[in-house]
Amino acid sequence: MIDSVRDRMSVKDQLDLTGRVALITGGSRGLGLAMTEALAEMGAKVAITARKREELEEACTHLRSLHIEALSVVSDLSQPETIAPMVAAVIEALGPIDILINNAGTSWGAPAETYPLEAWRKVVDLNLTGAFLVTQEVAQRSMIPRKYGRIVNIASVAGLKGALPEDLSAVAYHASKGGLVNLTRALAGEWGRYGIVVNAICPGFIPSKMSRGVLSVIADRVIAATPLHQLGMERDLQGLAVLLSSEAARHITGQCIAVDGGVSAV
Repeated sequence: MIDSVRDRMSVKDQLDLTGRVALITGGSRGLGLAMTEALAEMGAKVAITARKREELEEACTHLRSLHIEALSVVSDLSQPETIAPMVAAVIEALGPIDILINNAGTSWGAPAETYPLEAWRKVVDLNLTGAFLVTQEVAQRSMIPRKYGRIVNIASVAGLKGALPEDLSAVAYHASKGGLVNLTRALAGEWGRYGIVVNAICPGFIPSKMSRGVLSVIADRVIAATPLHQLGMERDLQGLAVLLSSEAARHITGQCIAVDGGVSAV
């Protein structure tokens, strides 16, 4: 019979993140900020990065009101030259990075037949290329040498299927999130030998700054088509983000978990 300290860990201890260092991209608001709160609540030391300094300052003020101290580093992940200095700053301040949440993202709506190349590049450069470059940097500097890591990519149900034009015309968003889904699987395959688990969360529609305009038009249709007959909330990602960032995920990798009220199941 296999018997070890790890096998006898309590569930509470498996989910405990005390002492772990977590980097959350796009952590200044919305889903990123909610996941930052969750990881910090479970004991992680947290660093957030985003493009706008003022939003990071607002996020840190909010986190302090919850008795959470967060490091903030300005970085535009669509600009590759900003990534290595950002990761270096986090490591210097907090230590090697154990957990990476790739949450930064953007979208652009337009019919596919007239979709501007500029818009395509903006979305793909941030949502897919930026996520890859951050992951590569963190893996090289922290996770591969220490043979430990938890990577959580925030994809989307839009990366699992298409959409009717009356619901969503955002071909680059679909493509970038689909790419992030398969990037998750590819990295899980390559980096399992280093003790790194790589998973993705695929949210459905959750009210946010990015989705507010679309939901103002289609919210009723989305709710009607959702088995649970509700929209998601930011807190719906918190528990799953903790799980996939913890010791409880030691045997879960390459998975893309939809948090969409059942939309992708029917």
